[in-house]
Amino acid sequence: MDRDWGSKPGSGGVASAQKEAIDRRERLRRLALETIDLAKDPYFMRAQPSRQVLFFLTLTNSSGFLCCYECKLCLTLHNNEGNYLAHTQGKRHQTNLAKRAAREAKDAPTQPQPHKRKERLVKIGRPGYRVTKQYDSQTKQCSLLFQIEYPEIADSTKPRHNLMSSFEQVFSV
Repeated sequence: MDRDWGSKPGSGGVASAQKEAIDRRERLRRLALETIDLAKDPYFMRAQPSRQVLFFLTLTNSSGFLCCYECKLCLTLHNNEGNYLAHTQGKRHQTNLAKRAAREAKDAPTQPQPHKRKERLVKIGRPGYRVTKQYDSQTKQCSLLFQIEYPEIADSTKPRHNLMSSFEQVFSV
């Protein structure tokens, strides 16, 4: 507790910023442990440090830090589950996840499309047409002459459509 504002020790007065940060981290760690199942995390590993790591840690850290949690994605060592969970929410872990997802998406073989049976299409080219008005002087009737041209059609091939007049159409209701 901080005595700058007149609170006595043990009275539940104002906490220092350092104590507030420690309490906040502890609350977040407990919440994360309740909501996140580390058994399902593919990158979480309880690790026994090798001799080289132990030697390095004893040289660099005099507090007896024995790492027992490892992130296999980022190759980082953590001394408790809370630190590991904080690491999984951090920028380094998130960027490594994004890189791995992009690499897997690029390396994944494309699924072969199911073989579709091709319909045999008759090649007729781009059709053209000509409409001509005609007058029969004997019967004194007007008519229309439709001429349709298929430039690339074979001689033995028949078109698959039929032109009908309105008198030839039969509607079934």
